[in-house]
Amino acid sequence: MRTFGVEEEFLLVDARTGNHAPVAGDFLLEAPHPAASKQPPTEGESRTKATKRKTSLTAEVQREQVEAVSAPFTDLGDLAAALRMGRAEADRQAASFGARAVALGTSPLASLPHTQSQARYQAMEERFGLILREQLMCGFHIHVSVESDEEGVAVLDRIRVWLPVLIALSANSPYWHGQDTGYASFRYQVWRRWPTAGPTGIFGSAAAYRNLLDMLLSCNVLLDRAMIYFDARLSSTFPTVEIRVPDVCLKAGHAIAIAAVARALVETAAREWSRGLPPARIPVEMIRLASWRASRFGMEDDLIHPVRNRPMPAAECVAALLAHVAPVLAETGDAELVDEGVREILREGTGAQLQRAAFGRSGKLRDVILQAAETTISGC
Repeated sequence: MRTFGVEEEFLLVDARTGNHAPVAGDFLLEAPHPAASKQPPTEGESRTKATKRKTSLTAEVQREQVEAVSAPFTDLGDLAAALRMGRAEADRQAASFGARAVALGTSPLASLPHTQSQARYQAMEERFGLILREQLMCGFHIHVSVESDEEGVAVLDRIRVWLPVLIALSANSPYWHGQDTGYASFRYQVWRRWPTAGPTGIFGSAAAYRNLLDMLLSCNVLLDRAMIYFDARLSSTFPTVEIRVPDVCLKAGHAIAIAAVARALVETAAREWSRGLPPARIPVEMIRLASWRASRFGMEDDLIHPVRNRPMPAAECVAALLAHVAPVLAETGDAELVDEGVREILREGTGAQLQRAAFGRSGKLRDVILQAAETTISGC
């Protein structure tokens, strides 16, 4: 069974007012967390203690953000426990400085954030200007293990058509700079301002993938390989495929279901490759359209069907995704949790829908933020 781990980025806000709180550097400095351990539990170590040891907090680009990182797991229950613990720990540490950790893809309030003082981030600001200065967005990244770069690239070639559905399911960023953008995931739109962000074509081989990266890096636009911001990529640090399209999910249950689907997508793609099945020859321009529509509407209108390549009801597109990965979900034992999480999204709405419902009750964006802070840790 493939291992998988997650990275959840959170917005830090004042616990009383909901305003941005640039305190990440303070509490990470005061209470440092070591990198998530990859070691199995020691003899006699409780599962709870081992899970906590496998969860870490790290800084992000802005001081108004923090990231919770899990170690890799094979069992979805263990990953779910680590994800919830990361949320609770981020909020607990923020509380020491009068703040909350909130799972919002973008901040509803207008304010330029404070960039961390690391040399790399300063170099990025110098080169990319306002793109970096406005970067106050929170994503959800899922790492799934692969056996080799060749297998990893084969996976990238085969999951690309399904990623827009993950954008729709995770959509949790309708507000930006004090306005309702009309989008369900405006984070995805803002993220696309980076030079390499977005969907990719079919690579065909690990050599072709590496050659493209070398070409991009030779153009004196990107600072380093870490700025390869494809919707899904080979990790430059771990032997994983990293799926980067989802917003951070407002509810932990949504994130857990999406992580399980992502692992099943990778395993399904690897099996297709091993059987010699070619990737779907869908033009990258079509995937851009599908991604835009998923970002615009989330689950509230038609999506571009990943196989039929025409607008169809969002629920049917999700059903196609689940049918595609159903054999793997059955084998891993994840089908029930995925079904529960997806049903909740279809029944109660995505994070974007829940944010708009909160705004509808009070007409105040600050109430949206403070309500989101409670929802972020409910059940943790």
